[in-house]
Amino acid sequence: MAAAAVSEGADLVLVAGGDGTINEAANGMLHSNVPLGILPAGTGNVLAIEMGLGVSLRRAARRLAELVPARISLGLIRPTNAPERHFLLMAGAGLDAAVVNDVRPELKKRLGKLAYWLAGFSQIGRKLRMFEASSNNWTCRTGFALASRVRNYGGDLEIAQHVTLLDDDFEIVAFEGEDAVSYLKYLGGVIVGNLPAVPGVHMLRARSAAFQSPDGTRVGIQIDGELAGELPATVEIVKNSLTLLVPPGLEEQYRLRAR
Repeated sequence: MAAAAVSEGADLVLVAGGDGTINEAANGMLHSNVPLGILPAGTGNVLAIEMGLGVSLRRAARRLAELVPARISLGLIRPTNAPERHFLLMAGAGLDAAVVNDVRPELKKRLGKLAYWLAGFSQIGRKLRMFEASSNNWTCRTGFALASRVRNYGGDLEIAQHVTLLDDDFEIVAFEGEDAVSYLKYLGGVIVGNLPAVPGVHMLRARSAAFQSPDGTRVGIQIDGELAGELPATVEIVKNSLTLLVPPGLEEQYRLRAR
């Protein structure tokens, strides 16, 4: 529908929905000059929160006239067993893809974000499926890795520390350990705001990364909160690929947050 709107000469495409719906529209608008505007109406609304629009559809609608177009880069994931797709927010492999897979649609509709927390805590006691995350000369054996374009995660937490939508790279975050219980210490680090200091956490900036399972273990991947296939997969930055409506002064807002 978004691609058809662009081809028919639309001046603007507005999308009311969550991050998965916005992802669908963005994939139909690649490399066009038509701006994409968002109205948060989903479960997590990570993109809206990241830009400071909040989660109220009405309030976001009232602010539309003040928003300005910004050209941004997107991520591109290439799984071997699924079609390649672009993403605005993040690609995750391992634990968070397992959580997304375990969320039942009817429970998500009824409980919202709580359904994800329940699915996450249900992983405790399980052994995670391990894989390798690599970028340039760095490699890590991990059970959960992100290639993130945003700091916000799930609407409530911040995992990546410095990356922004206006950057032309990812922040790669990988966590050691195959026992899901050990990830509670990582969650604690996120909650208190000292994740980089927690042993077993790896963070780096890169424009590409690879996730692979050398022993053939089936490991899922998700992009923008939706399942996107299984490993092996690569991710890379596609520069200057989407026009997004953002609040004026977003770059300054990011600078203030980084202090």
